[in-house]
Amino acid sequence: MSEKLIIKGQNPTKGEVTISGAKNSVLKLMAASLLCSDTSVIYNVPNLSDVDIMLEVLAELGAKTKYDKIHKKIEINCTNITGCTASKEFVSKMRASFCVLGSLVGRQKEAIVALPGGCKIGERRVNFHIKGLEALGCECKIEDGYVIAKAAKLTGSIVCFDIPSVGATENVMMASVTADGVTVIQNAAQEPEIVDLANFLKSMGAKIEGAGTNQITITGVKQNELRGCEYTTLPDRIEAGTYMSIIIASQGSGIIRNIFPNHLTLFTGKLLEMGANIKLIDPNTMEVSNNKRLKAMNFITQPYPGFPTDLQALAMALLCCADGISVVTESLYENRFMHVNELWKMGANIIINKKHAIIKGVEYMVGTNVSSTDLRAGAALVTAAVAARGETEIGALNHIDRGYENFVEKLRGLNINAQRISEKDLKPEVANEARI
Repeated sequence: MSEKLIIKGQNPTKGEVTISGAKNSVLKLMAASLLCSDTSVIYNVPNLSDVDIMLEVLAELGAKTKYDKIHKKIEINCTNITGCTASKEFVSKMRASFCVLGSLVGRQKEAIVALPGGCKIGERRVNFHIKGLEALGCECKIEDGYVIAKAAKLTGSIVCFDIPSVGATENVMMASVTADGVTVIQNAAQEPEIVDLANFLKSMGAKIEGAGTNQITITGVKQNELRGCEYTTLPDRIEAGTYMSIIIASQGSGIIRNIFPNHLTLFTGKLLEMGANIKLIDPNTMEVSNNKRLKAMNFITQPYPGFPTDLQALAMALLCCADGISVVTESLYENRFMHVNELWKMGANIIINKKHAIIKGVEYMVGTNVSSTDLRAGAALVTAAVAARGETEIGALNHIDRGYENFVEKLRGLNINAQRISEKDLKPEVANEARI
């Protein structure tokens, strides 16, 4: 039986929320643990369905894991890795699990990894991953839905990406940790999650410089020089941006704790441009508020440190009720406007022209039945729902569960009227309407 998230809108937020560990970081740290024949402990692990899937991937490869959800930590023992195949059953559900490709090549000199899945936001090719591994000495091919990579030995090289790719940067970085000589990744991704992965690998004994810039240098070490480590995942900047958006949409206020503000500089600047109030209480705590209609603004999604594509849908939800006309340009993924169909149902005035969305602010949105099309689209619908008149029912919550820990509890902590119920518990007339 499917579940729905029901939100009653136009209830100004108050209270506070604490940001969890970064989903897009912890999954890569878990993959990187495969490099070391030892036990590593990762702290600040969010309780998400994606984490559960990565645990399945690691178990399939022979790792022994202990997940303490109460204390938010995972112990990963990779002493006896018995396989080099990550099957379609798990990798097809979540793109991040594709990053075991680099760690398996680094550890085993062989990897057979299913082509990745995840949100259907557009084409996300693996050619950059393959190009990088081939530069290190791998022979790679795609066969029956799997990437097969083998190397007699790995040798450091110069790897230059045509465009910054987060996943490819991570895979090449992990594979090159045990390569002979020096690897230089040029035009590397610069996301905070890249820095987090580099710091984790350095804690294991890797030699990495330049993470967070467009050139990363890795000096290879022997595999037996790597050791287990204890490491704390950084806070989730996209979750923080989500709650900033929700608070602003509600025309309320709220305190956001465990946040790294410098990871959201451009996004915060755009929210201020729209008329929101944002101030730091201390280095890791932010107060967000809004008590009026927002102003229109334009933005283009770009690789970090540009406007995050993962926050595009949430910003668009805010602009639906802003004064004036806004133009949103999605430069990274061709299918990242799928949430627009759902916003239309709520009364939004949006015109799509290829990679551009032209948004004319309406007086108000109206609650109705909508459905998440991907992870961030689901969060955008929540943002729209808290601003809308009446009640909004959001379906396909499996997408939201992939990236937001204790979502309903955190919404309620901000005084939002939210409940999650199964379809069978809905009023009969509402349940029938949802099936039409």
